[in-house]
Amino acid sequence: MKKLYCAVFALLPMGALAATYPIELEKQLNGAEVSASGQAIDYNLAALDLYNYGQTRARCTAVFRNGPEVPRTRKVTLEPGGNAALTGKFNNGIIRLRIKLTCEPLD
Repeated sequence: MKKLYCAVFALLPMGALAATYPIELEKQLNGAEVSASGQAIDYNLAALDLYNYGQTRARCTAVFRNGPEVPRTRKVTLEPGGNAALTGKFNNGIIRLRIKLTCEPLD
């Protein structure tokens, strides 16, 4: 039984490294008060967490790029104090992900 526990604990670090890749986040907020953070979920899936801490609504567009594959574009309108998670899933494994986020406040 102890050998089984040792084997499970030995494999944990390898599972944690399976979904790690660099994420380059380029922000163009244009006066919108939005915070953004990229997150690696799986070898071919990533997320962008957005939070609007401003007093006005914000319209955001995120473009996920993974090498030669077709870019994935996601759009969302954030209410004041609202949050959203945008995801991009690719056919191939992600080596380096580039996300371009463009937001603008709505009056």
